Amino acid sequence: MQTERGCEPKTAASPLACNPSSFSTNACSRVLALVTAALCCTLIAGCHGNEARRESAEAPPSTPTVVETGNEGSIRISNGALFPLVAAQVRSAFQTLSATGTVQPDISREVPVLSIANGRVVALHVMLGNYVHKGQLVMEVQSPDVTQAFLSYQTALANENLANTVLTRDQLLYSKGAIAKSLLDIAQNGEDDAKAALRASEQELRLLGVDRNHPSDTTRVYAPISGIVVAQNTTAAGAAGINLAGVGGSLTIADLSHVWVVCDVYENDLANVKLGEGADIRLNAYPDKVLSGTISDIGAILDPSIRTAKVRIQVQNPGNFMRIGMFATATFHGAKAHDAITVPGDAILHLHDRDFVFIPIGRPGEYRRIAVRTGETLPGGAVEISSGITPGQQVVSNALELQNSAGQ
Repeated sequence: MQTERGCEPKTAASPLACNPSSFSTNACSRVLALVTAALCCTLIAGCHGNEARRESAEAPPSTPTVVETGNEGSIRISNGALFPLVAAQVRSAFQTLSATGTVQPDISREVPVLSIANGRVVALHVMLGNYVHKGQLVMEVQSPDVTQAFLSYQTALANENLANTVLTRDQLLYSKGAIAKSLLDIAQNGEDDAKAALRASEQELRLLGVDRNHPSDTTRVYAPISGIVVAQNTTAAGAAGINLAGVGGSLTIADLSHVWVVCDVYENDLANVKLGEGADIRLNAYPDKVLSGTISDIGAILDPSIRTAKVRIQVQNPGNFMRIGMFATATFHGAKAHDAITVPGDAILHLHDRDFVFIPIGRPGEYRRIAVRTGETLPGGAVEISSGITPGQQVVSNALELQNSAGQ
């Protein structure tokens, strides 16, 4: 049987065979082209799908995916196991207050080195910062006061010798009946006055530091106590004396076995500071060393500009390792303990001068950031929470990591 031109015979294996009654040669070609294009698109889509599934299988499962929830301060993490939760605990704690200050000498242990004689320093044997012992020679002063005092002594000594000679003569004459009793009394009074003047001149020499048996125009000044020279108001060839150098003295020696730590405490915190209570002292130079002190004075006058009072703490200084002017931090402890809500320090997020924690909400992996008020840091790194959460409430233990994940 003959077939029409342009058509293949119909067979069972050719479902796309042309029907000579309904299709032409061009129509068959168009159908075949469409079928071929559809098959190619299917194959390409399948390849891309396999590649996407393979890349998804190779991605690390620990990378969290952040999903916006639409609520401000709330986020949802696909892998919530990366951010474990901890419960807020209640601990017994003492109220504490920290204040900064400086190390200063105890003025009750400061002694000025005075030269009673006014004059010129001809020798200075110590300098600022030196350690001196009690009785050590510190300087020598050349003074006209010494010359005048020695002259007064020599005059008083001569007058006493003369008065004593007169008294001895009158006593002999009175015993022989040659003079009246009144003349003997006059001689006795003269001897007494001469002795008083001599004692006064000797005392003046001692005050000036002059040996009456070895006269000199200079006086020697010795250290009144053992300690460190913390102030020097004169130099060699400089002026010395209470009138020329002032009542502060030429030198100042301080016993630094006890020192003061003077802190500034704000007006609102003064109620937490009591006289006689203890304080922990930490120096910037020795951060790992903690010293103990006692509050010895709370200033009665506030600084009008910053509203602080000076709080003075008495601290022992063995070995003089605390130096004048060092910066220190004093921690005052309350007398009574109180219950405090605490969370680990890592659970606190410091952001824009405020403190936050993350709490779980709704479905697993969904959290909300809430503001809290923090207090003191307790031993072990726990932080006291004064408001914002309740005891036993769950918070994220690593708040900073969660915030960083949310910001990516």
